[in-house]
Amino acid sequence: MITQPQNPSARVLLFSLKGSIIPAIWRKVLFTTLLSSLVVATHGTLYHYKVTLTATPFTLWGLTLAIFLGFRNSAAYQRFWEARTLWGDLMISARNLTRQVQQYFPQLEKAERLHLLQPLLAYPYALRNFLRGVHENTHRTADDEMRQHMQSPSTVLAILGKRLTGHARLSGLDPILLAQMDRQLNQLSQVHGGCERIKSTPIPYPYILMLHRIVHVYCFLLPFCLVDSIGWLTPVAVCILAYTFFGLDALGDQIADPFDIQPNDLPLDAMSRNIEIAVLEILEEPLLPALQPDEDGVLL
Repeated sequence: MITQPQNPSARVLLFSLKGSIIPAIWRKVLFTTLLSSLVVATHGTLYHYKVTLTATPFTLWGLTLAIFLGFRNSAAYQRFWEARTLWGDLMISARNLTRQVQQYFPQLEKAERLHLLQPLLAYPYALRNFLRGVHENTHRTADDEMRQHMQSPSTVLAILGKRLTGHARLSGLDPILLAQMDRQLNQLSQVHGGCERIKSTPIPYPYILMLHRIVHVYCFLLPFCLVDSIGWLTPVAVCILAYTFFGLDALGDQIADPFDIQPNDLPLDAMSRNIEIAVLEILEEPLLPALQPDEDGVLL
């Protein structure tokens, strides 16, 4: 995720590449601009045939294309926001479950509570690994049992439930209080299911393919429409329109999968660390430093 500067100047807004979609589309925009320059140089002539296109179909086509892009980006952002909401619920459930362990098992030593909640500390990292398809263990306080299951959030959650239920029965915890902890475990499982639904159900590919094709054809034919009316300004106008349409298209692709590691995706590393810090803080354990953005302002 790109961290935004506070009160950015006009120069930063106009020329900064940090957080811009330009690195993903500059080749397409450059090719389209060069193509429009060639059209201007040849006065719109292709193999001795003058290609004449009027503005009317491009106006209607551009309006339709903008509506399609807006709809697709709205659907992509809805997936992004749902994913962020689910990880917010994960933070809430982790805090609630840690607080309940503190209150329901006051006889436990600090080390025993930490061992009991080891799976909870590992759960965000296991979920991150599952969603990103990686196998990393950046959970510093993980024990040996957790390190074996950092790719399976379901297994980690099962271990957490087994530990909590077993200790609750040994200590004679009231079933009503045990049900309250089980409710938080169910919420953690719902977060897993919601993230899995987003990950495994992409926006339909035929719709994306049609949109990509229309954007490219529109931008490639646009110079033939503008060359007779604005002349040498055609490459400038085409460059701006190509940046707009290609940028919206690429941005929708990025946020449609919010669990990826592209700059505009969710910072799952930082969010997992924040959940770990929140749990350790309630347990009164030494805190880990929060992850900071890199030199380009990207928070992973």
